[in-house]
Amino acid sequence: MGRILLDLSPSLDGFIAGDGVSESAPFGDAGHRLHAWLGFEGATPDATDNEVVSRMLATAGAVVIGRRMFDVGIAQWGEDGAWERPCFVVTHRPREDLVRGSTTFSFVTDGILAALERARATAGKRDVVVAGGADIARQCLATGMVDELRLHVVPVLLGHGTRLWDGVLPRRELRLASVEPSANALHQTWVASRRD
Repeated sequence: MGRILLDLSPSLDGFIAGDGVSESAPFGDAGHRLHAWLGFEGATPDATDNEVVSRMLATAGAVVIGRRMFDVGIAQWGEDGAWERPCFVVTHRPREDLVRGSTTFSFVTDGILAALERARATAGKRDVVVAGGADIARQCLATGMVDELRLHVVPVLLGHGTRLWDGVLPRRELRLASVEPSANALHQTWVASRRD
């Protein structure tokens, strides 16, 4: 069975989006500054950023996201659906599967655990990448199932918006496994202690 990887890009002060998130502004008034290391906002990814990007989904057999992320992101992701692998959307609103290119979005209405189980079954020996948003990230950490936390900390202070860490206490200890600085972000990998 593969690992569960949580992959997020917060600001230095712990926000993963600004205020006013909508379809036309997927990251609210933060714009794409939190993803400049991916080449948004006119930034130029450096060699470290490019290496991190090449590894992001390299081992992934499935992706899990929240409904809000789906709703504000689908218009931005184009005809291929961005993920190029099965994507499970945690939601309270049922919907038929949606196919965009090589990405199939399946809507899971019975919670984060069910979404993780379905993603794991689909991924087989490959990893499951949980890509957000904040609420899904917190729910995932609360399950104790996250094996690796990848943070791409961007040197921006937002001061407001969607906080990543509000009310979350991971159920497993984390240890810093690697830090890769780039011109656009501090890429950190945290590995969770083994499950009992």
